[in-house]
Amino acid sequence: MAEQFPGDVLDLLADAGGRTVFEDAGRAVSGAGLLAAVRRVTAGLRRRGVAPGDGVAVLLGVSPEAFAAVIAAHVVGARVVGVRPGLTERQREHLLADSAFAITDPADGAGTTAGRPGTGGGSADTPGGGPDGRSGAARPRTVLPLGDLLAAPDDGRRPEVSARPGDTARLIHTSGSTGLPKACAQTYAAMTAAWTLRPDDWPPVIRELAPRLDRFLVFGTLASQVMLEYGLLSLAAGGTLVAAAPGDLHDGLVRHRATGSVVTVARLTRLVERRRASRPDPGGLRALMLSGSPIAPGRLREAADVLGPVVFHGYGQTETGMISMAAPGEEPGCLGVPPVDVEVRDAAGRPLPPGADGELFVRTPGQCAGYWNEPERTAEVFADGWVRTRDLGHLDAAGRLWLTGRTRDVIIVNANLYYAGPVERLLATHPAVAEAYVVAAPDDSTGEAVHAYVVPAAGRTPRLAELRALVAADLGEACAPTRLTVIEEVPLTPAGKPDKRRLAAEAEAGVGA
Repeated sequence: MAEQFPGDVLDLLADAGGRTVFEDAGRAVSGAGLLAAVRRVTAGLRRRGVAPGDGVAVLLGVSPEAFAAVIAAHVVGARVVGVRPGLTERQREHLLADSAFAITDPADGAGTTAGRPGTGGGSADTPGGGPDGRSGAARPRTVLPLGDLLAAPDDGRRPEVSARPGDTARLIHTSGSTGLPKACAQTYAAMTAAWTLRPDDWPPVIRELAPRLDRFLVFGTLASQVMLEYGLLSLAAGGTLVAAAPGDLHDGLVRHRATGSVVTVARLTRLVERRRASRPDPGGLRALMLSGSPIAPGRLREAADVLGPVVFHGYGQTETGMISMAAPGEEPGCLGVPPVDVEVRDAAGRPLPPGADGELFVRTPGQCAGYWNEPERTAEVFADGWVRTRDLGHLDAAGRLWLTGRTRDVIIVNANLYYAGPVERLLATHPAVAEAYVVAAPDDSTGEAVHAYVVPAAGRTPRLAELRALVAADLGEACAPTRLTVIEEVPLTPAGKPDKRRLAAEAEAGVGA
C-alpha cells in the first residue's frame, strides 16, 4: 500500500536538499532545513500525545515554521483545522471546539487572537462522531506553543507517517454565512489521490501553470486549502515559497520579485489600478490564480491588457478542490476543459448534451467525503461518488466549461460564499424593518456585494449604517449589506412568492443602488 500524504512532501523536501524552498523576512530556508523543522515538530507532537485521528487546530500565520507545523500534524495523522482571520468570536469557538490540541505562535499574531479560548489551562468539549467514527468524549484542549514543539530533538531520520487512509486529514471550513462555518472533511486517502505532488499526473493547464510559480507569494495562513495546495504545487515544480506580510499585493510582488500568487477579484482590480497609475512593474510576474467570485469579461480583458497573459481563471469549490481552470488567452467566461469528471444534469438528474444548461455534478480525486458531523447536509450534496455543485452551466462541443448561474441563493464576496437567508432573517429583527430580501450586486472591489431590499416598519426609516452594524456583529463584515433599497412591497412571482430574480436583475443593473 502506498504511503499516505504527506509522505510525498517529506520526499520532496529531502530531494530539494540545500536548495532554498522558503524565504521569510530575509531568511532563506533550504529543503533540508525545512525537513529538519518538520522532524522536530513531529517529535514534539508525539511527545505531547498527539495521535492519529486527534483534532489539531493550527493558529499560525505564514512562515517556514508554520509550514513545518502543518506538515508535521499530518505526519502524525491528525485531523488538521486551520483558523483563518476575520472570524467572529463565536465562529472561532465553533472551529476550535472539535480540536483536542491547538498549535499557537504569538510571534506571528495568529495564535494570540484565535488561540485565546484554549490558553491558561482551560478546557473545551470535543464533539466527535465525525466521518472517522471516533468517539465523542469531551477532552481538554491542550495548547502547544510552536516554539516548544521546535525545541524537540532531531534524530535526523525520516519521520514515520502515521496517517490512516480513512481518517479525516483536515476540516476545510466554508465562509460561515449560515452563522457557523460548515466543515468539509477531506480524508487522507483523498489528499493522497490528489495530483498536486505528482508532475506526471498534472493536467495540461497545470503543466503550463506550475513552472510559472518559481517564486510563489504566500500570505494569510498556510493551513488554508488554496495556499497549501498551490504552495505544494510550487515546490513540486522546483519553486520557492516567499512569505509576504499583510498589505498591498502589488508592493509584495515587487518587493519579493514574486512570479506568482493567488488573487481574488478585489486584489486583481487593485493590482490593475496600481499598474495603471504607473507604479513599478511587478517585473517577473507570470501567474495570478483567480478563483472564487465571478468576474466580468471586461475586467478579465482589462487585466490582460495591463498585466499581460498572466491570469489563470479557476473554478472550484471547498467540497471539491479545483474543477477547471482557463489558461491566459482563453475566451473570457470560458473556464477551460475540466481535468475531472463533470456531468451537466437536468432537474430530474438526467445527463444533458453539450450546449445545454443544467446543474453541474463533479467527481475529483481529492474531493471531500462530506460535512463534518452533518449527515443531512452531506446527503444533499454528496451522493454516489458525485458532488452536487449547485451551480449552473454547460459544456460546449469542445468540452470547455461555461458557468451561467447558480441554484443557491448566495452572494460570493472576495471568493467566499455567503447564503442570503441568514442575512435576511437577521435584518428582519431590526425594529425599522418589516421585511428583508438580500441579493448579489456586482462590486468592483469584492466581485459581489450584499444588496438589501427592505420594506420599512410603520413609521420607521431603515438606515444602512445600522443594518450593516447589526449583520457585521453576528455574521461578519463580508455579510453586511453595502447597498440598501427601501421598497414599499416586494415584487411577486406568478406563484405569489417573492421575486428575488427581479430584485437581483435590478441590483445587477444598478437600479435603486
